[in-house]
Amino acid sequence: MSERFRTAAVLGAGTIGLSWTALFAGHGLRVRVSDPRPDLAEAVAGALAAFAPHLAAQGLDVTDLAARVEIATDTTDAVRDADVVQENGPENVEFKRELFATLVREAPADALLLSSSSAIPSSEFAGEGDGAGRVLIGHPFNPPHLVPLVEVVPGRQTTEESAARAVEFYRFLGRVPVVERKEIPGFVGNRLQNALQREAIYLVEQGVVSPAELDTVLVNSLGLRWSTVGPFLGSHLGGGPGGYRHMAEHIGKSMHRMWDSLGKPEQGPEQRERLIEAVENAYGAQSYAELTEERDRRQLAVLSALDSANKEVQS
Repeated sequence: MSERFRTAAVLGAGTIGLSWTALFAGHGLRVRVSDPRPDLAEAVAGALAAFAPHLAAQGLDVTDLAARVEIATDTTDAVRDADVVQENGPENVEFKRELFATLVREAPADALLLSSSSAIPSSEFAGEGDGAGRVLIGHPFNPPHLVPLVEVVPGRQTTEESAARAVEFYRFLGRVPVVERKEIPGFVGNRLQNALQREAIYLVEQGVVSPAELDTVLVNSLGLRWSTVGPFLGSHLGGGPGGYRHMAEHIGKSMHRMWDSLGKPEQGPEQRERLIEAVENAYGAQSYAELTEERDRRQLAVLSALDSANKEVQS
């Protein structure tokens, strides 16, 4: 366990909060969880049992995992001696503004105050005064106990020390933090995801492919490529020995013409209902639990393969 991080508070025990809880406990932290849901204890126990094999597959000690987690009576109880607070509440500015005012007041003066916000920059809810210097975004991708990326996004008042501590914290958890130098709604990952999703919806809406066929295209091409190199390095390699310069100079014009043809889905009530039904027809035969288990198993396999490949390169 890190000397700087011993106790964490998790506020909000939905999908993301439960995943954070398991990851924190898996790294030896004492975790206090707060959420108004009436089944909180059962939800936490179920998540720890379900996620323990995932943590073990990452080399973590899951012995007595549940013993490291406590159910807090309220927010004040959860944060009273926390080194780190990870908020996972609704995407609502007023809610977060009120909650973070409470956190600044009730959490220890040196506690790091992190938000899993998916789209709202922390400057919109951090408030004013010295406490705002400890508030910033630590946005994960679902589920954070498996997917390594954490977008660390400082707000206008976030101190450099707080941003550095956030990076240290997420690295301690075995995550891959990336500090983004400018606040923008949705940050980087969700903006990229939404750009691709918009075109995916358009292609299905136009009858080019079905939802399942589009997923097949992505999983067997761009998903595979981008999981190893990302779009810019992929393009650099796609340019051959001439690299990205060759790609930009020789294929750039045709790519620009394609940009102009990218679609804007209609997504009125009728189109939206057709799309929902198409996705349900493709995947509705399996339960949520079955689909997530299959997703997590595959993600673990990819992470394990990438880890082995990276070790080979380093040796």
